[in-house]
Amino acid sequence: MSEETPNLDFAGTTPYEDYVQADVLTHLQHLRSDDPGEMVFLVTTQVMELWFTVIVHEWETATHALRRDDLPTAMAALKRSTYELESLNASWRPLAQLTPGQFNAYRSALGEGSGFQSAMYRRMEFLLGEKSASMLVPHRGAARVHAELEKALQEPSLYDEVLSLLARRGHAIPEAVLTRDLARKYEASPEVEAVWAAVYAAPDQDTELVRLGEALTDVGELVWRWRNDHLVATRRAMGSKVGTGGSAGVSWLEKRATKNVFPELWTARSHV
Repeated sequence: MSEETPNLDFAGTTPYEDYVQADVLTHLQHLRSDDPGEMVFLVTTQVMELWFTVIVHEWETATHALRRDDLPTAMAALKRSTYELESLNASWRPLAQLTPGQFNAYRSALGEGSGFQSAMYRRMEFLLGEKSASMLVPHRGAARVHAELEKALQEPSLYDEVLSLLARRGHAIPEAVLTRDLARKYEASPEVEAVWAAVYAAPDQDTELVRLGEALTDVGELVWRWRNDHLVATRRAMGSKVGTGGSAGVSWLEKRATKNVFPELWTARSHV
């Protein structure tokens, strides 16, 4: 056999299959309608779930690194997550051109299923500081998933760890912010805004904290784009009708699209 010929003879499955589990992934599509468009909707949604999983991994890596003052590891994870967020956001493209008639052709197959029920997306939101105990309710029937979400609800978010780092670096983060109830949604603080304004006012714009702020801003911008792309795709496919699973649909997404994560990073720029 030529040295250029790859090994084609394996006793069982290929090493590629053993690692990637491609046969499992490509047989997870159980269609519920006869419409050919359902396949792209289902696969795209499954791909989104995989990207959620990767991004949660990156943000948890960054969170743990920040806790031990390891900024290089945290920054590398945040940077990787921006590329992953860009790929996640591109997942809307196959769905963004759906007409109402095309979506209606298989919409009934979703039943009461809705994206807001995604446990992994909820973990992403919790890591961003968007905490809500009520969002655990849909998962009461799945013990493992519920336990993972409850743990994530009680733990510091990515932004909580950033603020703790700023406090350890001598910045005046209020004690009320540092000791707040971690299971509640993060609310913007004027004092935290002033800290970020001071960081960005530094003559040297290449400090570690400026770079950290910009990495978080990149993440925040891409999250904002995700929410807006979701809104636009939903508007095109179903207008202002009630969403699947009884959600408010477009009106709920419109409220989400106006909000920024890491809020003081955005408002502080007006004071630099």
